Amino acid sequence: MKGLEKVDLKAAENRVKDLQNLLNQYNYEYHVLDQPSVPDAEYDQLLHELIQLEDEFPHLKTDDSPTLRVGGTILDMFEKVEHRSQMLSLGNAFNEQDLRDFDRRVRQLVGDEFSYVCELKIDGLAVSLRYEDGLLMIGATRGDGSIGENITANLRTIRSIPLRIKEGSTLEVRGEAFMPKKSFMALNEIKEEKGEEPFANPRNAAAGSLRQLDPRIAASRNLDIFVYAIADVGNTGVESHSEGLDFLEKLGFKTNKERKKCANIEEVLAFVHQWTEERPNLQYDIDGIVIKVNAFEQQRQLGTTAKSPRWAIAYKFPAEEVVTTLKAIELSIGRTGVLTPTAILEPVKVAGTTVQRASLHNEDLIREKDIKIGDYVVIKKAGDIIPEVVNVLLDRRTGDEQEFNMPTHCPECESDLVRLDGEVALRCINPKCPAQIREGLIHFVSRNAMNIDGLGEKVISQLFSEKLIEDVADLYKLTYEQLIGLERMGEKSVNKLLQAIEASKQSSLERLLFGLGIRHVGAKAAKTLAQQFENIDSLKIASREDLTAINEIGEKMADSVVTYFEQEEAEELIEELKQSGLNLEYKGPKPLTAEESDSIFAGKTIVLTGKFEQFSRNDAKEKIEALGGKVSGSVSKKTDFVVAGEDAGSKLTKAQELGVTVWDEEKLTKELNL
Repeated sequence: MKGLEKVDLKAAENRVKDLQNLLNQYNYEYHVLDQPSVPDAEYDQLLHELIQLEDEFPHLKTDDSPTLRVGGTILDMFEKVEHRSQMLSLGNAFNEQDLRDFDRRVRQLVGDEFSYVCELKIDGLAVSLRYEDGLLMIGATRGDGSIGENITANLRTIRSIPLRIKEGSTLEVRGEAFMPKKSFMALNEIKEEKGEEPFANPRNAAAGSLRQLDPRIAASRNLDIFVYAIADVGNTGVESHSEGLDFLEKLGFKTNKERKKCANIEEVLAFVHQWTEERPNLQYDIDGIVIKVNAFEQQRQLGTTAKSPRWAIAYKFPAEEVVTTLKAIELSIGRTGVLTPTAILEPVKVAGTTVQRASLHNEDLIREKDIKIGDYVVIKKAGDIIPEVVNVLLDRRTGDEQEFNMPTHCPECESDLVRLDGEVALRCINPKCPAQIREGLIHFVSRNAMNIDGLGEKVISQLFSEKLIEDVADLYKLTYEQLIGLERMGEKSVNKLLQAIEASKQSSLERLLFGLGIRHVGAKAAKTLAQQFENIDSLKIASREDLTAINEIGEKMADSVVTYFEQEEAEELIEELKQSGLNLEYKGPKPLTAEESDSIFAGKTIVLTGKFEQFSRNDAKEKIEALGGKVSGSVSKKTDFVVAGEDAGSKLTKAQELGVTVWDEEKLTKELNL
């Protein structure tokens, strides 16, 4: 028995090591290189296996284990950390003349033979990462520049931060942690659904996430980082800032590719002008451009002041704020019952788009900013994304402005509005509220849910007001005769809409689950549930224990799912959908079995080219992906093999040039057991 335990332990040690290495590699490919090599389902399955092994053999969990990414023990407080070298702040430039003055000062001290490096100034939270023998030991905030806070547990949840770097280096690097715009929008949507105060901008959201004592909260926020400097180059042999960034990339760090080495101030100004125009197209928020003298020797010559280096400056984009009139405040009820006040504005152009509406979020914000109907207000886009009322111009008031008071009853159904414990929002809790039903229908047909083309917000509202639909099941009972008489509904439009509704019946289970609007169940959780339970009947009878046993499904979500399916109305709705012919099973790739994980396709990138006789390219793609492979559309050095059918063209030629393995149709047929 003892001998068997030793064998089991040795096998566990080997498997844990293999999983850690594999997951760290997949993580690097996905979050740093933006070139994922395996499906999310395979990554999630391997991570779940590692979590189980580390739970069973706690001593095998290392400080660079990928399981640290999901968050761990709740902290009591943040310890103070002294930075080994000071984290200086940068001096600011606000216009072209400021930049030319900076350039003049640099040339006075180092002459004309030098270059600059221009980088985007990420609007996030500056952090320091300390590695010893290649392992991340401490991650800290900037603080006052000399002493910051130890937020290592939270920073470990950012998947683009390597927990162990290549070559076992000991060094300290600096970076900017931030929240991508997509994550920011999703987070605020969740907060508003819960009746909580939304974050004002991505920077506040990132800072708030990294200062949570519960690392699991930080892990859920999908933060990212760009590393921009080595604190002390030491014996690295790096002699310039641009070389330092290249060196950091080789060690596995994520740096920002949108940077440029500039020979003079004219090139710097061109870079500034370029990104002043292009910044709205970025997937993250920037608030300026950082300009640094490139050579470290010249940086040393220029030196620093008490607060900032003389060899660098930050050009700050002007905050675009405009004045307009607040004409009215409109109230709306969302699908979760939250009452949201919206400012109706005199149309005005802000950051490139015309703004006519701005969310006022809740009554507390209206009172805090003393907003009245008829006020002149200052508008900006928070994080260049969301129109926001900054403040009221009190000196422009005439006395004709009107006080706004939130209603006590729902504007749609007249039910009492309530403020739940711990929430700032007013909420209608009537489950039959027309507004909630209508918003739920709009959500059900949306792109990430059932994706019914032609059923936009206006059409849903029209069908609802005509009493043709009262719940989602009614969508599948609509007839040609009911639709043809509606406004803007011709024969072609009606037929197309009915075809789209019919096609949606074949959607995979996760789309239906997301569309049902079960509280706390987003698109990703819906897919996880669909994969695990495979059909809605199995999910309906799942217990809270069954649900919380699934990685990524917490107690709140489990309670919400169980509560939803316990409702008699939910049971009736599912039965109606079943009778209408909707698919209630998961159609996507299943989590890989052990046998599939060992297949020749697992973790491989494959390119299909040419014509095949025995199967379609789509069939082959589905089977390869089900076995853990990734089918790519282009050939590169990262391609593992190319399958060439008849009339294979340039892709086959490129594969041969790069020395990539080439299969024929017979070889693929044999491996797929077709």
